[in-house]
Amino acid sequence: MTHGPLSTALAGLSALALLTACGSGSSSGSSGDKVRLGYINDFNGASLIAIAEAEGLWKKHGLTAETKTFTNGPLQIQALGTDNLDFGYIGPGAMWLPASGQAKVVAINTLGNSDRVLAQPGIETMRQLKGKTVAVPEGTSGDMILSLALKKAGMTKDDIEVVPMDPSTIVSAFSSRQVDGAGFWYPAAATIKKQVPDLRELAKNTDFEKDVSFPTAFVAGNKVVADQPEKVEKVLAVLRDAIEFRSAHTDEAIQLTADKLKLPVEQVAADAANNKLLSLDELDSLTRDGTVAKWLKGMNDYFVEVGKLDKPVDPETYYTGDLFVGAGE
Repeated sequence: MTHGPLSTALAGLSALALLTACGSGSSSGSSGDKVRLGYINDFNGASLIAIAEAEGLWKKHGLTAETKTFTNGPLQIQALGTDNLDFGYIGPGAMWLPASGQAKVVAINTLGNSDRVLAQPGIETMRQLKGKTVAVPEGTSGDMILSLALKKAGMTKDDIEVVPMDPSTIVSAFSSRQVDGAGFWYPAAATIKKQVPDLRELAKNTDFEKDVSFPTAFVAGNKVVADQPEKVEKVLAVLRDAIEFRSAHTDEAIQLTADKLKLPVEQVAADAANNKLLSLDELDSLTRDGTVAKWLKGMNDYFVEVGKLDKPVDPETYYTGDLFVGAGE
């Protein structure tokens, strides 16, 4: 991996963006335990929060929620570790952080298919990215899809010039042709597509689905899980109710998410279509029969391969599936 003047300058912009990545959101509920919860402004990250607020689920379960927006999962894991957050949302690319002991996965959310390797017009294959600048938010699912696509092409990150960059900076950098490619995701990729309609999508999640699944999840701080079991159970009850609502009333869930994020409903619907929604019964069953653990093991093998983890980790050490299922009993 090399870093030229361009990457240095853009990385500086990225750092500035990261400093302002976290903003305060809304509170809901008037009494009970206070919970601080992070999310990302897309369907995967925000739909359950939007449902919980609209349906009064926080109050129903005796909670008052303070929600905060973040641009990616790793920032939320960091906030959990510094006790600035109780719960958060991560995509598959950040799953190595709980696997390395930095948080607990308390609920599986969806199976993602939003990630892409994007390239400027004229670049038709991964091999043609050799020696070119590729922007990526490090430690995210954009990083993951890039690494998988490089491996499939017989390449590594040493074959390209990786430019670490915040998601919002990638949109402007790619649109203005400052970078040749990006490991990125929808719905933000749709914004780029409006500016560069003839861009190329060189890789997507489903290219690798035989070998690895891409679960998104809600996470909690280690101390929260250890010291506040009642709060954890209440939050899981809220998430379970919201998952059930989203599965039974998907169109309404899309509308509620669009309202919360102040986005066109068509954009949120397109975002939702890039992911597989799982019903509550499915999540309980997949947790009980070990399928979720199998997904996580598959991801751990990938994270070991790319150097994020030193060795494979047993999902039971960080996925509290028993608590998730138990919250419904």
